[in-house]
Amino acid sequence: MKNLRDLLHDLDYQCIQGTLDKEITAVIYDSRKAEKDGLFVCIKGAVSDGHSYAAEVAQKGISVLVVQDLVQVPQDVTVIQVEDTRYALACISAAWFGHPAEKLKTIGITGTKGKTTTTYLIKSILENAGHKTGLIGTIETIIGEEKIPSANTTPESYLIQEYFAKMVEAGCDSVVMEVSSQGLMLHRTSGFTFDIGIFTNIEPDHIGPNEHKDFDDYLHCKSMLFRQCKVGIFNGDDPHLERILEGHTCQAETFGFSEKADLRAENTRLVTGKGTLGIAYDVKGLMDFPVEIDLPGKFSVYNSLTAIAVCRHFGVTAENIQKALKNAHVKGRIEMVKVSDDFTLMIDYAHNAMSLESLLTTLKEYKPNRLVCLFGCGGNRSRIRRYEMGEVSGNLADLTIITSDNPRNEDPQAIIDDIKVGIGRTKGKYVEIIDRKEAIAYAIHHGQPGDIIVLAGKGHEDYQEIKGKKYPMDERVLIREILEEDSRK
Repeated sequence: MKNLRDLLHDLDYQCIQGTLDKEITAVIYDSRKAEKDGLFVCIKGAVSDGHSYAAEVAQKGISVLVVQDLVQVPQDVTVIQVEDTRYALACISAAWFGHPAEKLKTIGITGTKGKTTTTYLIKSILENAGHKTGLIGTIETIIGEEKIPSANTTPESYLIQEYFAKMVEAGCDSVVMEVSSQGLMLHRTSGFTFDIGIFTNIEPDHIGPNEHKDFDDYLHCKSMLFRQCKVGIFNGDDPHLERILEGHTCQAETFGFSEKADLRAENTRLVTGKGTLGIAYDVKGLMDFPVEIDLPGKFSVYNSLTAIAVCRHFGVTAENIQKALKNAHVKGRIEMVKVSDDFTLMIDYAHNAMSLESLLTTLKEYKPNRLVCLFGCGGNRSRIRRYEMGEVSGNLADLTIITSDNPRNEDPQAIIDDIKVGIGRTKGKYVEIIDRKEAIAYAIHHGQPGDIIVLAGKGHEDYQEIKGKKYPMDERVLIREILEEDSRK
């Protein structure tokens, strides 16, 4: 139990009715979980408004309501009015769990691309140097040995504080997390100050009715992180850097290829091995040493350079950084799967035209014998995405293998037909194989020396969604099954 005054300590509020002398048994923001002597925060959501459940939760024994709008409840219920209940939930949650962020080194990463890969690279380097590091991101939350699949890139503020508290309990001394623009806009990361905030890059994305009204709004939300961190580490090459820096209150430093960057990459060179692709470069500026990583492309330089910039603040040695980066792998992000010494096979999450174009353009720099791209598109989603992805693959890949992704409630063949419309605008060759396992088997069995084969779209996902139901389907498992079946022939 916690004292109500203590929970409200960091908030500006008005007590509209009732008393502040109450002991609270739980902090709740889902009306279905209401309990006696709990505190309920009325959140205005996209689907429903918590204020409309005020009378109902009061009947269930809730003794304190935190509101933006006035509500009608019995006089014995304390009503606390605040300007923004989402911000209030973040501050109250931090207090409820005993401000766990103060016991951790907190690292927040925002940007359009690179967040997921960079969080894993940072975790890899820090753990290699002896720091027990938690992670919160798009794929999962990692607390010691426990892995919790993610519903959102940035969870609700209460959940973040609960995870922080569990990390402290598990002996973690640091945490690295992805911070989405939605998370910042909805105050999910309020209630504490990040030790380090990172800006990777920004491109028009997540703009629409339920996200950001325009690019300016998206950019503004990203910049909020840098009024909530002690040190800000910024991509000095991004054309929108000045806008992101507006109003920042943190100590700023930059990374990139620019000579002006505080930490920069020089002498970049592509590396190819048996069934692997990588990149090597020299770190200059604030640190000075060579790096080689088994991840391809310029964006891998940015991601690894970001991780180096962060780990410098932990005093990690160049030797530890080199070792950790060489061994770092991220599930479903340009993830190499060894099937042959003759050609390279990889799994990647690229699931829209922008990310697919970036990936295929990068891989073409390695001058493959053929670039083979296998992908499908999700059902019950924009058909335009299908045309665009078909066109990108048709223009950049030597062979496209069109297959199923998550058809959901649509006919898989109808989705494939849409993709073919896009490919039809190009001179690209393609084959269509609806069953994803059969399509992957085709790619492997027809692999030629020097090929690069990309299985795009699923990435870290280990399921296929068909008519409202999720079926187990992990591409790594499919590849293993195909190779085992081949060995028995």
